[in-house]
Amino acid sequence: MGEWDLLSRLLDQVQTHSTVIGKVWLTVLFVFRILVLSTATEKVWGDEQSDFVCNTNQPGCKNVCYDHAFPISHVRFWVLQIISVATPTLVYLGHVLHVIHAERKLDEDAHLFLKKGYKVPKYSHSNGKINLRGSILRSYLLNLVARILLELGFILGQYFLYGFTLQARYVCSMSPCPHKVDCFLSRPTEKSMFIWFMLVVACVSLLLSIVELLHLCVKVAGECIARRFNSLHNIIVVWGSRSLPLTSPHVYM
Repeated sequence: MGEWDLLSRLLDQVQTHSTVIGKVWLTVLFVFRILVLSTATEKVWGDEQSDFVCNTNQPGCKNVCYDHAFPISHVRFWVLQIISVATPTLVYLGHVLHVIHAERKLDEDAHLFLKKGYKVPKYSHSNGKINLRGSILRSYLLNLVARILLELGFILGQYFLYGFTLQARYVCSMSPCPHKVDCFLSRPTEKSMFIWFMLVVACVSLLLSIVELLHLCVKVAGECIARRFNSLHNIIVVWGSRSLPLTSPHVYM
């Protein structure tokens, strides 16, 4: 678990600068992916290559068959998946920390700007939280798009590499095997259950990212329409007040 500590601490900082759906996504990442991967899968997979048994003594046959059956270990594939999916969020965190640092420096040096007009912080609050607007919002949306593409890519990659279930017997005819040999996996049912568990969690994470992206897009579109409506309303009011004729009152008998 120690090798995940740095990633966990960094992602924990993102909680403050995320939406409610983003916080749920981070919880799913921490509990159902990192925690499960670092504890349960190690006991199930172990040294899987030594547990891969073939009914031949031909030198090199077992290694070639194992490499063909599993181009990359499931555990290493999931580690790569978690790191890749978390990377856009870490890039977003770096952008947020840069903005907070710049605006704090501006706040500390406020007396230098008094003669020129003090610039009020645009994104950060005094409590360290961030407004999702402007470049911060664009950065967050790009983070979501990258997360969705990476998550989808790894789900498809897992399907094309090994599928979503493991069979107890694997038939191999790769060179230097003298003929078709039968190779056997250890704990195929238990491993298939873990594969499906990780697949379901990946799909949940993908769904959360899509929902969050749609939520933010609808919110931004609504705010944009509201601003344009208010601007149009103000223009109509101003032009209406200018076009009113200045006439003197008349007394009608």
